[in-house]
Amino acid sequence: MGKSISEVRVEDLVRAGIAEEEAKWLMGELNAAIAKVVVNINGELDQKELWRELTARKLLKPSHPHALHQLLYYSVYHHYDHGPPLYWFPSLNESRCTNLGRIMEAHCPKLFGASYKDPISSFKEFHRFSVQHPEIYWSIILKELPIHFLETPKCILDTSDKSKHGGNWLPGSVLNIAESCVRSSNYPNKQDDSVAIVWRAEGNDDKEVNCMTLKQLREQVMMVANALDNMFSKGDAIAIDMPMTATAVIIYLAIVLAGFVVVSIADSFAAQEIAVRLRVSNAKAVFTQDSIVRGGRRFPLYSRVVEAAPLKAIVVPAIGEDVQVQLRNQDLSWNDFLASVNHLPRPNSYFPVHQSIDSVTNILFSSGTTGDPKAIPWTHLSPIRCGAESWANLDVRAGDVSCWPTNLGWVMGPILIYSCFLTGATLALYHGSPLDHGFGKFVQDAGVTILGTVPSLVKTWKSTGCMKGLDWTRIRMFASTGEASNVDDDLWLSSRVDYKPVIECCGGTELSSSYIMGNLLQPQAFGTFSSASMSTGFVILDEDGRPYPDDQACVGEVGLFPTYMGATDRLLNADHEKVYFKGMPMYKDMQLRRHGDILKRTVGGYLVVQGRADDTMNLGGIKTSSIEIERVCDHADVSVLETAAVSAAPPNGGPEQLAIFVVLTEGNTISPDTLKKRFSRAIQSNLNPLFKVSSVKIVPMFPRTASNKLLRRVLRDQWKQDLQIQSKL
Repeated sequence: MGKSISEVRVEDLVRAGIAEEEAKWLMGELNAAIAKVVVNINGELDQKELWRELTARKLLKPSHPHALHQLLYYSVYHHYDHGPPLYWFPSLNESRCTNLGRIMEAHCPKLFGASYKDPISSFKEFHRFSVQHPEIYWSIILKELPIHFLETPKCILDTSDKSKHGGNWLPGSVLNIAESCVRSSNYPNKQDDSVAIVWRAEGNDDKEVNCMTLKQLREQVMMVANALDNMFSKGDAIAIDMPMTATAVIIYLAIVLAGFVVVSIADSFAAQEIAVRLRVSNAKAVFTQDSIVRGGRRFPLYSRVVEAAPLKAIVVPAIGEDVQVQLRNQDLSWNDFLASVNHLPRPNSYFPVHQSIDSVTNILFSSGTTGDPKAIPWTHLSPIRCGAESWANLDVRAGDVSCWPTNLGWVMGPILIYSCFLTGATLALYHGSPLDHGFGKFVQDAGVTILGTVPSLVKTWKSTGCMKGLDWTRIRMFASTGEASNVDDDLWLSSRVDYKPVIECCGGTELSSSYIMGNLLQPQAFGTFSSASMSTGFVILDEDGRPYPDDQACVGEVGLFPTYMGATDRLLNADHEKVYFKGMPMYKDMQLRRHGDILKRTVGGYLVVQGRADDTMNLGGIKTSSIEIERVCDHADVSVLETAAVSAAPPNGGPEQLAIFVVLTEGNTISPDTLKKRFSRAIQSNLNPLFKVSSVKIVPMFPRTASNKLLRRVLRDQWKQDLQIQSKL
């Protein structure tokens, strides 16, 4: 079970990897810190205050071996039972300088009177206020962001139409959100010469980081918008299936600026999955690359797009000036596409297409539990939520350099674009794999201040040691999303930068944002969420659909308040009402909105995601459904009668692991290992090469309800038990 901090000795520190002289010095400092911390009413050391003291003294250095960080963290919190152990604490002075703290200091004395104390003490009260009075909260936020309305909204929220659960947000407003991204303004640091994008291509680790100013970005976006106008009709859906490069960002903003609709497709998808998304969105063309370069190797991308559909493709070279593939007759190289505007007197000038706030700008996809993936339309409202949330919870501001390895096919791609360009921050892009030293060196050289991660990335960095020797001291916080975080991996990550916070984010494509997040006004615990995001209200429901009291530790399905600014009010290929509202209980005269997460609220009010209430799973940060996996596996071998796919996170946290349960056809035998290889091959070629099968289990029959519905929940519980046993071994 390990030792408590009072039992740690010099020899333990030496065994953790430091020299004896340093261990003796550190032991003396530890004893001094212990002596300074008061005991609680039970005569025990206050463990939170002791960890706070150790990190304030910076006794643990980024250069120290991880074993030493582990020893002290787990020893300080030995047998801790007061909720999740806290590792980062806000300071009062710094809290007042955050975006949220600043508006609280400006507005809360008037809103709350004498009850307002400071941004830390009054955060919960302000959050509650933002939920109860969204009109006031959002009117404050809209003044903080450089959003340009051609016609200003009649009000913040109109709830007169009772058929719309979430009301109408910013009704009557007319704008183009891409215009707000690329125009200069009086907003701090959003001038023509401010740096909008920095990037570097893999393999150029020792070269200068590339920079693009806001003016250069705007001119590039406007040139592409002019070229789009030459070829397409207003309102056409145009897909992007390429890595998130500076060129991809320019294309994305140009499509929106010119009044077209972006169709987001991840560059990891197999041809079949690309085809589904092009069909569902009714896309008229697709921007892609000839190939993807990773680790010096080229992986084909254009050929997958060709296999998917006969649509016009505009092909960007992965390296150099010219594409490295033979194009079909209907396709265009990037150079030829841009050359189509050479005849214009001012190809870099363009008048944005202004639209009503509820006009569609982007079609994204999220897996449903049956059939095609859900086609989720974003409007001009959705990006406002992205930018506002990053501004409030992640404290993104002018002067920040924000980097988050992602893709425009996933919700984080558009979120990252709007988070930077609506706050005055610089977007940092690495054209290559984020798994190696080259990415880490780019983070160092670009002066990244906010680094977004996915837990499986952090696990790789930690296990390979590829980030050793890099200077990440400019990072002021990490953000994490996509999967459940592993506490020890986050301990390693935070320790690389003197225990800066790792802000956890969890949301959904249909929400345009996160509904639960960490922030800089509350203490943070690894792998947990400290609050709902600003203006978000929810309850946790018991098995009978009744809400638990807000202060009670509990586990249940989350029910979101419907007045969620930025949430969808439609789906392109499914019944929105049925998917998000049907069967959800009423709460205080509101029909709750379904999200599908099972949440655990701990002692102390911290939140942990326990998985999904439906049959959706999260593999490597990508949401997919059991049905999609099973459809592929059912045809992977003639011996298979039927399959059931379930996933679960290991007991100590971390990414979900996929297990396939199999019933064989009568008289057939085959080993689980053979099936595992065949399932893996089928899934990776037909769905996504990033998905991995962790285990195959052959069973005589599946558990079912009286109406013959498959009980995946029972199989999921069985898989969780297996993972529990494996962790003990």
